Amino acid sequence: MRSAIDETDLGGDVGRGPGVEGAERVPPPGPPAGKVWERLHLFEQERGLVDHDGDEIARPESLLEAVRALDTDPMQVRSDRTVDFAEALQAPPEAAGEPPTPGLPSWHPLGPSVMRNGQTYGSGTGSRVDVSGRVSAIAVDPADSAHLLVGAAGGGVWESHDAGASWAPRGDHLATLTVGALAFDAAAPGTVYLGTGEGDFYAGLGQGVFRSTDGGTNWALAAGAPFVGVGFYGLVVDPSDHSTLYAATTTGVYVTSDDGTTWTQRRSGKAWSVSVHPAGGDTEVLATTAAGLARSTNRGVTWAAVNLSGVPTPPNYARLAVSHAPSKGAVAWVWGASDPPMPIGTQTQLTPRLWRRATANGAFAAVTTIPAVRTGQAWYDWHVHGDPTSDRAVYVGEINLFHVERQGNTSVWTNLSSKTNGDSIHPDQHCLAFDPNDGNIVYAGCDGGVYRSPDQGVNWEDLNDGLAITEVEYLAQDVGSASWLLGGTQDNGSIRYVGDPEWDHVADGDGGDCGASTTDSNRVYHSFFRMGLERSTDKGTTWTWVPTASRDPSVYGQLFYPPLEANGLTVAQGGESVFLSRDGGVSFTEVGLPGRPVASAMHMPSPDVVYVGTTNGRLFRLSWTGTAWAAPTPLTSPRTAWISDIWVDPAATNRIWLTYSQLGGGRVFSSQDSAATWTDRSAGLPALPINAVAVHPADANRVWVAADKGVFQSFDAGATWSSMSSGLPNCIIADLLYHPDAHVLRAGTRNRGIWEYEVERITDPICGVQFTGRLDSGETRRWFTFRWPATWHVLWTVMPTTVALGAPEIWFDVQIERADARYVTYWITVRNLTATPVAFEGRYAILSYR
Repeated sequence: MRSAIDETDLGGDVGRGPGVEGAERVPPPGPPAGKVWERLHLFEQERGLVDHDGDEIARPESLLEAVRALDTDPMQVRSDRTVDFAEALQAPPEAAGEPPTPGLPSWHPLGPSVMRNGQTYGSGTGSRVDVSGRVSAIAVDPADSAHLLVGAAGGGVWESHDAGASWAPRGDHLATLTVGALAFDAAAPGTVYLGTGEGDFYAGLGQGVFRSTDGGTNWALAAGAPFVGVGFYGLVVDPSDHSTLYAATTTGVYVTSDDGTTWTQRRSGKAWSVSVHPAGGDTEVLATTAAGLARSTNRGVTWAAVNLSGVPTPPNYARLAVSHAPSKGAVAWVWGASDPPMPIGTQTQLTPRLWRRATANGAFAAVTTIPAVRTGQAWYDWHVHGDPTSDRAVYVGEINLFHVERQGNTSVWTNLSSKTNGDSIHPDQHCLAFDPNDGNIVYAGCDGGVYRSPDQGVNWEDLNDGLAITEVEYLAQDVGSASWLLGGTQDNGSIRYVGDPEWDHVADGDGGDCGASTTDSNRVYHSFFRMGLERSTDKGTTWTWVPTASRDPSVYGQLFYPPLEANGLTVAQGGESVFLSRDGGVSFTEVGLPGRPVASAMHMPSPDVVYVGTTNGRLFRLSWTGTAWAAPTPLTSPRTAWISDIWVDPAATNRIWLTYSQLGGGRVFSSQDSAATWTDRSAGLPALPINAVAVHPADANRVWVAADKGVFQSFDAGATWSSMSSGLPNCIIADLLYHPDAHVLRAGTRNRGIWEYEVERITDPICGVQFTGRLDSGETRRWFTFRWPATWHVLWTVMPTTVALGAPEIWFDVQIERADARYVTYWITVRNLTATPVAFEGRYAILSYR
């Protein structure tokens, strides 16, 4: 159906879908470290973990600057703010991550259990695949090849006992579900180690090392210190001393000799990988850090630098990885990306470098690379693994996955992930694992999930069914249906729910903010990254691209995911100005924001009013005069910080709620006087970012907020809060939606998909009399009753109140008119079948809200 077009480090854009009309999108300049760098920077800025100059979003002007920015990034090192943030995660919400209590309200997953038709960078047969979400670690049980463990970037540990045919989440109650590394103990495979904090992205959310003694089903903390706020890249159990483990983390190489209980830092600075000789750490341990390659022959107590030819001094690595050949430990491979930059078309990227050591303690010789290798995201997706079947072959991962084989003095490179014909897999490679009994069987983990090859990457099958780890950024809903949602996801496009846990993949690329009309359920909208959006008039089956502002952040200030709102036929997208449409997204008018702040949140209580919050805490109201959009009205804001969400009561616009994701102050505020004054409602909430707010439309005192862990509710307009997290995994809650008629609350999570909470339910039918009537002999008349929510399941009957024996008295028929996007009208025709007048009642029974 769709062809995926490269949108990663070289600044390309997403593919156009079937039935798409409108102008071709012109790719904006790509950020030097890849678009995912912008996502990471956005995540940190939202939480106040890095500084930004007022309204301007900092962008690296060169490749080396981008690499150095990541090296000093507070999510990658233990700044005070990051440690405070990580420590706040240690207190889990009450009942979060625990199984729901039978009979009591709790959260339940809506999926996606899998997404069909996902994107790859391949073409032809096999270029569309099933996807789930980002996988950061894979481990195969050395005693049972069918027993797999997978670590989702922010979605916890998943276990399979049937080689990936089915999955179950494990450890949802842990203080963090961010995963950086997994390692079985080959001598005692029931023992498994988990390094939390994803080194590639969610490093600052690490909570230490956990240990399982039942193969990964249950977990207990082995060591918090020194890993709180630290991310893992690798974790290895010494094959000759199983009490010794080696960890490669964002703050260095650490070693333990007591089964992971206490750890000693043996190399400082960022450490990307560690590899142990098959004979054990007293033979050799190799580790890569920002300083280069180092070697130890005494289980990491002392180290010596190892020269890598051709690298300038200082090396300025973006990433460096090492692996011993499993079949011959004397052979080792090193895979790196370093300065100086090299030209690739009109872009530049760091120089890719591959080295091979042929003999024990010998020199590492350079292996020629190919132009197809791409290093723009080396800091994010990069690994190397020696081929278990041959010491002359190696697997290297970047955006793509390659198999490299030495044939004499030459090297043959084969792209295993993006093929012209044959099976491809999703891009952005993070990890690799092998079957312990058959080195031809390969497991690849990437931004799209897990894939298995029985033949070294020639053929692939996805293992994503039931692996519910989608990273959801935004949600939109149909007000007239409880079984329709649109979601934006990280690198797995925009997805659509129609009542099945297998969601539809309806657009490629990164899925940004989205919206749906409140008056025409067929009109929906979604965005990718940066400005511009697509509109649909068939609920997301086909799309038309609509450009708004420049998509280059150096020209026009904007977030990686600009906010988008829709109400009726009004659509808005915000950057340093707001683009507004009154015709369903066909044409737009730009309204500038005073001082050019960058919009971070918007809310549209009616088609004629838009509220805009910015990254520096400013608040504006935009109003339609009847002929044009008036200049923005500045409103009082309670805090100079990143506004994450806005809610304004459509029935009483003096009631406003603001949430802030930035730490260091109040994160939830309410106003009862149109923003003239504000009350801090943060007391009773954890010291975590608050990402979203929702309010019950019929009860202004009932409020819900989404935090970086857990959902919290108030019944007294924020005076007090309680956790509402029963059954919910301990992951980041990114968005909240309350359906006004189905009475369900939906939560979009990072790496655990979408969850639903039934706020109100009907346990016994709600019955009543809607109308009464009287018909003369043989008379037929019709009644109608309107503004019934379309989501409700309602039964109608007409009951005679005039008693007459011996024959039927009344015939009736019910017909339904879909009056608008939200409501239905029931038309009830009644006929008197007797020769005398008949009185009757029109009765209803509401069976459920959906």
